[in-house]
Amino acid sequence: MLEANINTVNHDVNSLVKDAQALFTAAAALTGEKAEELRNRGMRMLDSALTKGKEVQASALVTGKEMVATADDYVKENPWRAIAGAAGVGLLVGVILGRK
Repeated sequence: MLEANINTVNHDVNSLVKDAQALFTAAAALTGEKAEELRNRGMRMLDSALTKGKEVQASALVTGKEMVATADDYVKENPWRAIAGAAGVGLLVGVILGRK
């Protein structure tokens, strides 16, 4: 679910940045009131992209903290399983690195 949200926001931000770049390019060729309107529209788009980025960052931070708390609870409840899992991963990494 989080990955889908991140992909959606990433796509939205990329399209906003591309639209803003197009507006700024068009505004550079224009002068006067029309150029100012295009620049303002571009700035609003960039502000929107920054806001969405901050929202995703906050969401990822909350989700990360929840995952850390869940992992901490699991390790506290099952210390030997956690040790065995860490040893297994270490062994697997050692075998993979030892072959190279």
